[in-house]
Amino acid sequence: MSSFTPTPADRFTFGLWTVGWQGRDPFGDATRPALDPVESVERLAELGAYGVTLHDNDLVPFDASESERAEIISRFRTALDKFGLVVPMATTNLFTHPVFKDGAFTANDRDVRRFALRKTMRNIDLAVELGAHTYVAWGGREGAESGAAKDVRIALDRLKEAFDLLADYVAEQGYDIRFAIEPKPNEPRGDILLPTIGHALAFIEELERPEIFGLNPEVGHEQMAGLNFPHGIAQALWHGKLFHIDLNGQTGPKFDQDIRFGGGDLRQAFWLVDLLERSDYDGPRHFDFKPARTEDFSGVWTAAAACMRNYLILAERAKAFRADPEVQQALKDSRLDELEIPTAADGLAALLADRSSFEDFDADAAGKRGMAFERLDQLALEHLLGAR
Repeated sequence: MSSFTPTPADRFTFGLWTVGWQGRDPFGDATRPALDPVESVERLAELGAYGVTLHDNDLVPFDASESERAEIISRFRTALDKFGLVVPMATTNLFTHPVFKDGAFTANDRDVRRFALRKTMRNIDLAVELGAHTYVAWGGREGAESGAAKDVRIALDRLKEAFDLLADYVAEQGYDIRFAIEPKPNEPRGDILLPTIGHALAFIEELERPEIFGLNPEVGHEQMAGLNFPHGIAQALWHGKLFHIDLNGQTGPKFDQDIRFGGGDLRQAFWLVDLLERSDYDGPRHFDFKPARTEDFSGVWTAAAACMRNYLILAERAKAFRADPEVQQALKDSRLDELEIPTAADGLAALLADRSSFEDFDADAAGKRGMAFERLDQLALEHLLGAR
């Protein structure tokens, strides 16, 4: 039995905003004091994490002076070097300050849009300086509650314009960095632009440099829309667009809960880990969760450790599931191997000439075939529960 002890080789990362969340919600004030980013680096390193990620204002206050900014960044870099963590991803806070109340890249006010772009470019510079190769874009305020307040067609023009400009900027600077769009259906806006993986994939194809744009899907966001997250990840992988991923927990289509990974829909978490571990995705396993506001800092670190431990447990369970001879037989009985065979590799003419494919096909007999899916699913559940 594995000890389920994480190491940097597992590539587990955490946002500064996760362990640093103070427990505020729409109805309650903070239940924890602010956490020094340097302490976050030290404690996460002790727990076996690989890296940390950040919004610009997770590290540097919005109104910091140039000298204050330089001092904060220098101190943070010293901590990264001392404790051996990396910064593989960064992003920009375009949602907290009141200036972004109507969005950033799609705000009706042109001067706000220009400010948002410059703020983002400045933080891209910092991201590259810290070694990041992925830049996440979450448009949490890009949306509307009133149908008349935003012409979505024009807003999408502005969103495309913004991403094209950012792509031009990184190209001109010679930066080795890609963008990962993070879809979310709602909250804090009633309806957010690019709400799901599918919306974002379609949007990317309209950009001038689609090759440097991919996705940063989040477990809870897709489940808030009532969708199957592993299916969405499979499609992102199919398109070659899974640039980053946010792992957490969610229990159905409600507000964004950001539960520790494994603490929400456990079955989907199992299939997600099974998929990731069998795929060619080699990026960080990034946790975007919020420790419950009931907890003190001891509980914060317990939850962070649990995210990594739960992933490792699920990875072992998934590996055991795939190695089980009964599972392998059930997969054959489910005829999954036939799905890998092209339906008409012999071409259209051969398909049309093949009487067994239609004229002589016995649909009634085929309809009576069992698929063994119940057996297969029960085996998966038993492995997940540790009964096999």
